[in-house]
Amino acid sequence: MSFQSTSLSLSDLDARARSVFKDIVETYLETGEPVGSRTLSQISPGEPKLSAATIRNTMADLAGLGLLSSAHISAGRMPTHQGLRLFVDGLLEIGDLSANERKSIDAQLAGRDMRLENVLEKASRSLAGLAGGAGLVLAPALADTQSGYLRHVEFVGLDAGQALAVLVYGDGHVENRIMDVPAGLVPAALERAGNFLSARLKGKRLSETRTDILAEIETGKAALEASAAGLVKQGIAEWSAKWGAGKKISQKRTLIVRGHAHLLDNQAAQSDLERIRLLFEDLERKEELIALLDEAEDAKGVRIFIGAENPLFSLSGSSVVVAPYKDSQQNIIGALGVIGPTRLNYARVIPMVDYTAEVIGRLLQMDK
Repeated sequence: MSFQSTSLSLSDLDARARSVFKDIVETYLETGEPVGSRTLSQISPGEPKLSAATIRNTMADLAGLGLLSSAHISAGRMPTHQGLRLFVDGLLEIGDLSANERKSIDAQLAGRDMRLENVLEKASRSLAGLAGGAGLVLAPALADTQSGYLRHVEFVGLDAGQALAVLVYGDGHVENRIMDVPAGLVPAALERAGNFLSARLKGKRLSETRTDILAEIETGKAALEASAAGLVKQGIAEWSAKWGAGKKISQKRTLIVRGHAHLLDNQAAQSDLERIRLLFEDLERKEELIALLDEAEDAKGVRIFIGAENPLFSLSGSSVVVAPYKDSQQNIIGALGVIGPTRLNYARVIPMVDYTAEVIGRLLQMDK
């Protein structure tokens, strides 16, 4: 799992401070309420028992380090975003999902309709219901789905120095793109360029073969005359620009968000309701959310964004737990996760997100 680190480390805290800090964060995540020294002295499992005064002094030290905050002097303490990061990175005990929880996720994602868009829709709803936040799923860009695997390429000559590139994908859908070509390009060159690309792109994505194709042309191994080779290079350049050379393009991607209502559960305090309202506004900024999930795809496993660590959530103080998912060839093609208040049950949500991403990958392999 890949987490971001804070400037403080657990080595900056002595054993008492670590114990008090851990108890405060765990109690806050469980109750959603600031934790007072008297409450903590009653639930602290340590021996000998710490007095409320000792705990109060330790809490003041932790606040001085920027790990705790309070609404006012007499109120209890709650972890700051920096404190939550330190807790998640060093003190959070992440268990595994139970057999029943795994079966529940498996059952919610199963069904007769195994089209990718349907599976991802169910994944978003499943995460929202099980984790108690809103479920996020970033669908793959067109070039990263099964339809992105090419089956055939053909060039058809048009008038006025143009050609029509016909791209036939593995799922049968066809894209037609008009290209400018040198005037007088003969039909034989168009045919040879199409045959060359069809042979090398069949069953593959452009991002997987682009470098090899260009190298083959540059070294002369392609056995193409200059006009056909030029057409191939021009096509690859134009298509790479459209697809981002295999990178994800936010405008071409779909963000599935389900479970807004779960964010309102048990939100009695007006301040909480205001943060939820701001979070709803964050969820409307889909392009920025897509960019965030795109960033998460660079991680090898689960990634966590806590509150103000990301400018998108600086006002709502929200957290996102997200993991990438893979296609049948083990290429990362999307990401999914849960968004909610910073007091998410991280120990439960992290393995849930991780396992859901794993299930999506298995279903995509079965669908191959």
